[in-house]
Amino acid sequence: MPFLTRDVLTAGDLSRTAQPEIPAGDGVRLRPWRSGDARAVHQAFQDPVMHRWHLRAADSEEEVRGWIDDWHRDWRAERGAQFAVVDEASDALLGRVALRDIVPADGTAEIAYWTVAAARGRGVAARAADALAHWALDEIGFQRIELTHSVANEASCRVATRTRFTLEGTKRAAGLHADGWHDMHLHARVRGD
Repeated sequence: MPFLTRDVLTAGDLSRTAQPEIPAGDGVRLRPWRSGDARAVHQAFQDPVMHRWHLRAADSEEEVRGWIDDWHRDWRAERGAQFAVVDEASDALLGRVALRDIVPADGTAEIAYWTVAAARGRGVAARAADALAHWALDEIGFQRIELTHSVANEASCRVATRTRFTLEGTKRAAGLHADGWHDMHLHARVRGD
């Protein structure tokens, strides 16, 4: 039985080209991850704030190099698009922004981000999330990008609001963190927002 609609994205819409570098403004740039970033990522994951809001720990630089390899494979398989968020002048790591859970046929993905401690409070996460959402929706052709965060994570809610991700509701007990189940805000940005 044929479908009455077409796929939003087709195979190769992401992977047929090299992962791009994306300017995010005010001295911030998104770029593909490099193996040499492992030390900075490992250091970022030693921060207790990362343990509060993220599900992974980084036990070694070698483990992080494995993540970076996985992120490159995810790009080629069109499952994810992981970017290092860096200072444009020095290339110092400021954070990470990613599209994950990509469903090409539906043109949907979830955006995720974090920043290193020294970059917090400077709008880095908002600039990175806005740049990635613009690229995904307006240049690649995604239809919908979702953003979820614990209702207790007020900083992440501010990022969502600043980047025009509309709050659509609360998913009760939907996110398991180290301290237990959290209600999660669901925000989304769609093409044309």
